[in-house]
Amino acid sequence: MDNFVFHTPTKYYFGKDTHLQAGDILREEGAKKVLFYYGGGSILRTGLHAEVTKALREAGVDYVELGGVKPNPDVEFCRKTVDFIRENGVDYVLAVGGGSVIDSAKMAAMAFASDADPWDLLVNEAEPKAALPVGVILTIAATGSEGSDSAVLTNEQLGRKVGMPSPLNRPRFAILNPALTCTLPPYQTAAGITDIMMHTAERYISLNGENELLDGMAEALLRAVIAAGRKAIEDPQDYEARATLMWAGMLSHNGLMSTGRAYFMAAHKLEHELSAMKTEVAHGAGLAVIWPAYIKYLCAYDLPRFTRYAVKVWGCEMDFFHPERTAAEGIARTEAFFRAIGMPTRLGELGFDESDIPALAAGCSQNGSVTLRNLIPIDQAKMEEIYRLAL
Repeated sequence: MDNFVFHTPTKYYFGKDTHLQAGDILREEGAKKVLFYYGGGSILRTGLHAEVTKALREAGVDYVELGGVKPNPDVEFCRKTVDFIRENGVDYVLAVGGGSVIDSAKMAAMAFASDADPWDLLVNEAEPKAALPVGVILTIAATGSEGSDSAVLTNEQLGRKVGMPSPLNRPRFAILNPALTCTLPPYQTAAGITDIMMHTAERYISLNGENELLDGMAEALLRAVIAAGRKAIEDPQDYEARATLMWAGMLSHNGLMSTGRAYFMAAHKLEHELSAMKTEVAHGAGLAVIWPAYIKYLCAYDLPRFTRYAVKVWGCEMDFFHPERTAAEGIARTEAFFRAIGMPTRLGELGFDESDIPALAAGCSQNGSVTLRNLIPIDQAKMEEIYRLAL
C-alpha cells in the first residue's frame, strides 16, 4: 500500500427532507450573499426550487439565482457565472443539481477567488489560489462531485473536455436526500448507476496489485450498486435502493477507494472524447460503451485481477483450467447489465462510426502527445484499438 493523505472536509446531511435545512445550514456557515445555482427546469417542475427558496427566505439568507447549466457543462457558461458572482457580491455558492451543476459551481467559485479564467485553471495555465465555499443539494446519484476534489468542464469551441483535481474543489457541505432522485427519468438513473460503478471500478484496476481491504470494499460497493440499480430501474420509488445509490455515489468518488493505490481513470478520459465531440452524450452512457471494450483490451495484462472481478463482483464460477473464460464471462455480464438497465454498449448507439475513431484517439492523446497510464501505457494507436472494440 502506497503512502497517502486522505482528507474529506465535506459535511453530509443525509435523508428525507434534509434539503429543507439548507437555509439554516447556510446561515450557520455565515453566508452573506448566496448564489442559488441550478440547471434546467426540472427543479421548477418538481417543486424543489420553491422549497429551497422558501428555506432560504425563512432563514433570512440573502440570495440571487442563476439557472441554465447544461449537461457536460461548458466553460463559457462558467465564465458568465464568474461575472455574475462578481457583479452581485456573492460569497457562497449553493449548487442544486447533479454533477454538471456542481462542477460548474466549483470552477466558477475557484476562478472568481483565484482571479483566473476557469479554462486556464483546468489546463494548468493558471494557479488555483482560493475558492468561494460551495454547498450542494444533490438531485442525482452519479458523479460523486458532491464529495470529490475534482471538476470537469467542456470547451465546445476547442472540442475538449478536461477535469482537474484540487483540494479547493471539495464542497463545504452536501445535502443528500434520496427522495429527490425518485422522479428522475430511467435513462438518467441508469447513466448515474454506470458512473458510480466506474468510479470504483477504475480504482479497482490498479498497478499496485492485490489489496484485500480496498479490493473487498470495492467489490462490496459494486455488488450493492448492481443490486440497488436493478431495483431502482424496476421501481423508481424504491427509497432504500435510491439511498444506496446516493451514498455509494459519494463513497465511490471521494477518494476512499483509491487510498494507498495508484489509479489513472483512463476509461473516463477515453469517454470524455465522446461527450466532447457530441455534447448530447451522457457521461454515464459513454462509459457504458467504453468500459467493456477497455477491460477486454486490458484483460490479458492482469488476468488474475479480471478473474477476481468476475467471481467477486458478478458471481461467475471460477474455471481454474481456463481462467480467461472466467474473465470473459465477467466482462460479458458487465455488458449485459448495462443493456438491462437501458444503457448503450456500442459506439453506433451514440451516433459514432469507424470514421470518427481517428479523431477520437487524436483528441484523447492530444495528437499523440499524451499517453494514458494503467496496466500498460495507452498511446494513440492503442486508443484507436480500444475505440474499435466498442464499435
